[in-house]
Parts: sequence; C-alpha cells; structure tokens
Amino acid sequence: MNSPVLQLKNIRRNFEQGGETLHVLNGVNLSIKRGEIVALLGPSGSGKTTLLQISGLLESPTSGEVIVDGQVVSSQADDYRTRVRRTKLGFVYQFHHLLSDFTAFENLMLPQYVAGVPKEKAKARADELLASVGLSKRAHHYPSQLSGGEQQRVAIVRGLVNHPALLLADEPTGNLDPHTAEEVFKMLLATIRRENIGALVVTHNIELGKRMDRMLELKEGLV
Repeated sequence: MNSPVLQLKNIRRNFEQGGETLHVLNGVNLSIKRGEIVALLGPSGSGKTTLLQISGLLESPTSGEVIVDGQVVSSQADDYRTRVRRTKLGFVYQFHHLLSDFTAFENLMLPQYVAGVPKEKAKARADELLASVGLSKRAHHYPSQLSGGEQQRVAIVRGLVNHPALLLADEPTGNLDPHTAEEVFKMLLATIRRENIGALVVTHNIELGKRMDRMLELKEGLV
C-alpha cells in the first residue's frame, strides 16, 4: 500500500508583529505519497516557504499535526525531530549552499558520515549519485570550480544521499538561467522518479508546476 510520506493536518502558523497577530497559515491540509511530485505555487508572501519549513521540521506550527512517513513528529522533542529530519527528509534550496572548502564528492560524503553510514557504503552512494547526474568527472572539484548548473545538481543529489522518504525543494532552479534551469529541472524529476520518493517543490513557475503530478496553490493561508 502506497501510504503518505507527508501529511499535514490543520496546520496553522501565526506570527506576532508590532503588537498584531499575522495569520500566515490558516488550517492547511495536504498529503503526499511516495513517488508523487507535488508543486506548491502561490504569490510572494503567501507562506510557501513557511509551509515548507514546517514540513521539513525546521519550524513548528502554532497548531496542527505534521506526520512524516507515518510518524507524528510535530509535537516531539527537538532531538527526535532532528533524527527524523536527518533520516527521512532531504532538502534542496534556490541557492546550492554547498560547503565551499569541500569537493562535490565530499559534500555528498559529509551528510552520510553524520548519519553514521560506513565509509565504503557512503563512498559508493556518493559515486552512484554523481554518476547519475553526469558529474563523475567533476567529483573532486570544489564548488567554485563548478558551473551554476553543476553546483545545483550536486545540491540536488546531496538532498537524496541518505535515502529520504521525502524531498523538499524551494525554488530549486530559481537562481539559474532558463536553459540551465530546464536541464536541472529535468534531471531533478528523473532523479526523484528513480529514487521513488515523495517531493514537495515550491515554485513560482506555473509551466514547471504543470509537469509535476499535482499543483497546489497556497492562497490566504489555505491550500
């Protein structure tokens, strides 16, 4: 049975600002299954990034439940949430955030070391993923020696290196020129399909959204 890898139940998020309460999320409900790629669209300031942060356990909702791979995690202690984030979730951002003092290969090794993966197994996984995005020959180059598209490819496979159940991506091609963005986007979809994971992808581009399995719009705090 293809059970959800992410469920959000009645998620609300309020912020206090200048003595007023801002209601950013007003009872969001959504579910994503393994192998499903979902686009999240909405106007600037609608709360897309906030929703992604809550889904990734980087921010707590004011109320509501976050369920990751069948586990209710929103009400758990920080160390538990950190463990789930490390083992169940992968992240890709608009800016690659690669560690500049480490090669592409090392940027894929480090998250595995943190997760306790044995060295030889980690090396094989890094080699496999770099090969899958055509970067085997660039594995020992530093981020400054890679093109923007190459850097983002490394960032994408870094998000997948620990076999997450769910990938969360925030404008993953938003910082690239149109031609490079198209190449990276096609690679992103193919890699997610091959890994058979769920994905929630924030984008402002409706044409990209149409190429995913579903499109959701965040408007006035609701999906």
